Amino acid sequence: MYKDWSRRAFSPNQRIIADFIQKNEQRVVYMTEQEVADELSVSIASVSRFWKAAGFKHVKDFKSRLRFRFESTPSVKMRDAMQRTGDNSLPQTLLDICAHHLEETQRYLTDEVLQRAVNALTAARHIYIYSPGPCAGLAELMCYRLARFGLSLKRMAPSGHELLETLMHAGKRDTVLIFGFVQLLPETEVILDYAREAGFQVILITDRLVYPRSQDADIVLYAGRGEVWEFHSMVGPTYIIENLILGVGLANRDSSLRKLDKLQHLRAQYGSKLPRN
Repeated sequence: MYKDWSRRAFSPNQRIIADFIQKNEQRVVYMTEQEVADELSVSIASVSRFWKAAGFKHVKDFKSRLRFRFESTPSVKMRDAMQRTGDNSLPQTLLDICAHHLEETQRYLTDEVLQRAVNALTAARHIYIYSPGPCAGLAELMCYRLARFGLSLKRMAPSGHELLETLMHAGKRDTVLIFGFVQLLPETEVILDYAREAGFQVILITDRLVYPRSQDADIVLYAGRGEVWEFHSMVGPTYIIENLILGVGLANRDSSLRKLDKLQHLRAQYGSKLPRN
């Protein structure tokens, strides 16, 4: 819904309105244009002109789409995916969707931003990963592959006070990688707040081009997953993760290859005595 707002030629007042909307979605859906104007100290004309500048017909069109987002339950997302398939080939439909997400993700993944993320990971004493909900599998892949290079990785609790048990150890020589999909979670806010005090670097992987508090992260990597109401694919985030894994391997090429050779040596020596999981 807000995917292209960062690319639109908003006026200063329109950027203020856009920022307010994204931070106050639950309130905005019930506010009048006059109430928005009064709260932001802008003219009602500025608010009225904003909707077309943002890609909507009028305020009713915007609110209708916003309400639809709020009603996007897992069953709604699955129903949308089924309807998009229709009578078409499921593998081909899914391939087209995945290709779109990959193309969108690649469009925003520059060599400079990727290298900054790789540098933050390779230089870190410890890498802490916050991966709530369906992101757990991405964190598992990342830990499994990067641990082979000798990096120290620690998974953080997905919610509640238990998060603090790990966060308390993060310091200036560490990097915290956050998966921030769809909405800003309280745990993400706590990590970003504490980063200022503790001094660790933050890498944010998000599926929103305009993500709340993204300015508080040191490095932001965008991964296309579709609109909020769509069935969310993990192909874009996986593409980001695999770029990071290969980037870290290339950053310390000789050391990485020596460790992988050692792993192969151990497999040849003891593999017959151990079951393959």
